[in-house]
Amino acid sequence: MISGFGRSGRGHRHGALHSKALNVITLLELNKGNVAAGHATGISDCVPVASDAGAANFRWMAVGKRDRRMGRNRSHTMPVQPLRGVIAPNLTPFDDDLSVATDLYVAHARRLIDDGCVGLAPFGTTGEALSVGVDERMDALTALADAGIAPDRLIPGTGLTNLPDTARLTSAAMELGCAGAMVLPPFYFKGVADDGLYAYFARLIEMVGRDDLRIYLYHIPQVAGVGLPIDVVRRLRTDFPDQIVGIKDSSGDWDNTRALLEVDGLIVYPGSELPLIEALALGAPGCISATANLNAAAIAEIIRLHRDGDVETARARHERVKAFRLTVQDYAPIPAQKRLIADWSGDARWANVRPPLLPTDAEAGRALAEALKTGLGFDGASLVEPVAA
Repeated sequence: MISGFGRSGRGHRHGALHSKALNVITLLELNKGNVAAGHATGISDCVPVASDAGAANFRWMAVGKRDRRMGRNRSHTMPVQPLRGVIAPNLTPFDDDLSVATDLYVAHARRLIDDGCVGLAPFGTTGEALSVGVDERMDALTALADAGIAPDRLIPGTGLTNLPDTARLTSAAMELGCAGAMVLPPFYFKGVADDGLYAYFARLIEMVGRDDLRIYLYHIPQVAGVGLPIDVVRRLRTDFPDQIVGIKDSSGDWDNTRALLEVDGLIVYPGSELPLIEALALGAPGCISATANLNAAAIAEIIRLHRDGDVETARARHERVKAFRLTVQDYAPIPAQKRLIADWSGDARWANVRPPLLPTDAEAGRALAEALKTGLGFDGASLVEPVAA
């Protein structure tokens, strides 16, 4: 059993999810054509049948396309209701010894919720996730929950390069009661086959083994070096409709985001506010944006206006929000946003980043702050509580 936070979660483990659990080794053999009977041609041509050894052990039976089509719609839960609005991939502050500054972390999360974020995505790229350890992430999530931030407003990043740690962290997030887990593809080995990506997520679902597991895929190929092709996303969504519920598309490729929005039942969050108006028109519930760490209220207002039917006003205000994003993007967005918060709050710890990132120097921070103030009338000093003298 995969260990979690040690607190009672809302869901429960359910053996190996007997309608969906996977024996990936057997599946890969099937893909090589090792099917003794039937007409199966790949993983999606097979269904699991419990063996006499119990629910955790399965043999695979080839089925025709009609049976497979019927089975994939056999969802046992109500459709997942997305968090509708702006979600911030919250920054991770560090003390001077580069340990996680839990006091700043919690205070910043509270401010983001107060500023209009419907949820948070801790330990995404903006949160320096791959520079933060598994236990550190779990401790930080627990601190948020202990501080009164509802776990069902959290979609933490849990994707690592190996299945055991990804399963451990994902299971722990679900045990805490999080709305879901945002999972990168395995990103160390490049040029892997689509079947390999599929097998990774299939095995992850089996290892976590929870009825309440909700996975939001994370597509950011320009950073991870490995992406999630549309066909893989569609296949995972079809075969695991209760577990693969959504995706964050940070590719910056609108054609890709639009194609994802056409996948039946998939919750799609653009990873930026730049295509927000177009995405909302096609059914996106909002966006997950790095600059929500500073500009959440303005992004939230656009989504509210669009939802209320005032599309023209939303479109007009969107221009200013896009300009904000593009201004910040001209700098290194993670250390630059941290530098701004450090200067505005007076707490120098906010400027800290973990290597290999380097902090934004004070001069560059002042230049960015001036660009936001003179160009957009944005003075972030009002967003943070100054440190008491």
